Amino acid sequence: MPNSTLEVHPISGALGAEIRGVDLRNLDNAHFAAIHDAFLKYLVIFFRDQDLSPEQHKTLSRRFGALYVHPYLAPIDGHPEVVRIVKQPDDTLNFGGSWHADLTYLEKPMLGAILHAREVPTVGGDTMFANMYLAYETLSAGMRYLLDGLIAVHTARNTGYYKREKVRSMGVLESAKTTYDTDAGTMFEHPVVRTHPETGRKALFVNALLTVGLKDMTEDESRPILDFLFHHLARPEFTCRFRWDTGAVAIWDNRCVQHFALNDYPGQRRVMQRTIIAGDRPY
Repeated sequence: MPNSTLEVHPISGALGAEIRGVDLRNLDNAHFAAIHDAFLKYLVIFFRDQDLSPEQHKTLSRRFGALYVHPYLAPIDGHPEVVRIVKQPDDTLNFGGSWHADLTYLEKPMLGAILHAREVPTVGGDTMFANMYLAYETLSAGMRYLLDGLIAVHTARNTGYYKREKVRSMGVLESAKTTYDTDAGTMFEHPVVRTHPETGRKALFVNALLTVGLKDMTEDESRPILDFLFHHLARPEFTCRFRWDTGAVAIWDNRCVQHFALNDYPGQRRVMQRTIIAGDRPY
């Protein structure tokens, strides 16, 4: 597929755009600049009819930043920066089946991810994305004032009031081979509201999967605030939904986007290939 004039087609009013007329294996600087502009504007961008080898997948990812090796998902052979997420027909849970941003328990959470569909079910298996700029900007002035001074605690450990039982029910312990138990994960504190380092906009930066409390607050004090935010950020008007087909690619900004992998395709197989782009410390 030779590159031609890029076409950018928004897919919802909140976020997301499908980009046509480009082969991601062969990007010149002008095409990449247009793609990066769309990435910052629409927060998640989609491409169809691509065929990236693991090496080509890594080359594309490096255009956005340094690659990061996932701390507990096992890589594919020969490519430590690339993981393959497989849901087998008899798996009951799926990987990423809750609203979340990735790896927020790290000191420097990832900038973003590039996900490539290698095998998809005949129906189902969509991914939803949510705009955390809108989630913050639609809060009342009083709530924004409160949140701007708060620090959240993020962890992959079995701690806080979001216990392993809840994590298991969200489907993060199946469909991906792990290199160690997620109880061994790290813990870190980040602002509840982070400032995007490239756009300067503010975004909510808490998620139901990895945020376990608010600094200097008791559980009874922090839980109502977090539960409100987890409900608020998933409002339908903040979201878009992408229907995968084989060869499709999604690139999203983990600094201002959360995502949710739907588990509505029992008895079918789904194979996704993913890279992670290293990020910086939120402020």
